[in-house]
Amino acid sequence: MSRFAVRFVFISYALLFSHAVLAEQEKSQIGFEAYVTDFKVEALEKGYPTPFLDRVFSGATFRQRVVTADKNQPERKITLDTYLATRVPDWKVQQAVALYQEHKEVLAQIENKFAVQARYIVALWGNESNFGKITGNYPVISSLATMAYEGRRETFFRKQLYAALDILQQEHISQDEFLGSWAGAMGQSQFMPTSFLHYAYDFDGDGKKDIWGNPSDVFASIANFLKSEGWDNKATWGRQVKLKKGFDFSLAGLAQNKMRSLSDWQAQGVRRYDGSPLPSVDIKASLIMPDGEKGRIYLVYDNFHTLLGWNRSSYFAVAVSYLADRIKKGS
Repeated sequence: MSRFAVRFVFISYALLFSHAVLAEQEKSQIGFEAYVTDFKVEALEKGYPTPFLDRVFSGATFRQRVVTADKNQPERKITLDTYLATRVPDWKVQQAVALYQEHKEVLAQIENKFAVQARYIVALWGNESNFGKITGNYPVISSLATMAYEGRRETFFRKQLYAALDILQQEHISQDEFLGSWAGAMGQSQFMPTSFLHYAYDFDGDGKKDIWGNPSDVFASIANFLKSEGWDNKATWGRQVKLKKGFDFSLAGLAQNKMRSLSDWQAQGVRRYDGSPLPSVDIKASLIMPDGEKGRIYLVYDNFHTLLGWNRSSYFAVAVSYLADRIKKGS
């Protein structure tokens, strides 16, 4: 390549880099305010009143930390064992058992109403917000508007922003207390605004679906999600298993067409973790290997698929299930 060509390529890359930097610099408070102004015009056309919109967006600011957090989510590879040690340590199990006992009366009422075992409600509560201790302190409107303005997932976050307006308009929470994660997940159940509108539940009948500070509403909202998505309280989530030598690993996977009866899995060489035969019950299961053939292997049932509807991570669903099992055991 000639020196002229090399110089041309270098200049071209330099221009591309400078344009990328400029694009980043253009994401500013001024640009954010212009974006919000356009959004308010659209919202006004959808029927939201001007005084309401002015009040909601009066303190909205561009949050560079939100964009940075979104772009710098951890990518390091961890194993399921490492994940479980972090998400379900013994101290968290002890807290879960204690809180299960503390709220046993209202949990029993919710379990009866929604047909969802209370231990799974507490396990989700613990995994999502450490039993309400970590819920986020980002203003939800600013976070969602920032992410919509940033642009990579504008359609999704504009939808969330409209849902957030509905939550405020319905007066479930004051704007000062309308806080969540950097991505807009809210309250002790960490619902996104659209999930709130679909699943949040006013269990104590006070007219507010308070997933921020009312434990009964938090528990009922979690239960309502699980029940709405097909939870079966007569079944469990799954079990860790062992495989006999020569197992066909192509049978593993979460796709519906890979679900088999326990008798079929038994015939394929799947056994309980202690080596004994699988239960003789009429139920279908998927076989999953979150860490591959050499890691933990599970047979998981429909309830596990429901947990994946909450969070698509198999690691997350296993952690919730494991904590629920520990709560049932009492330690």
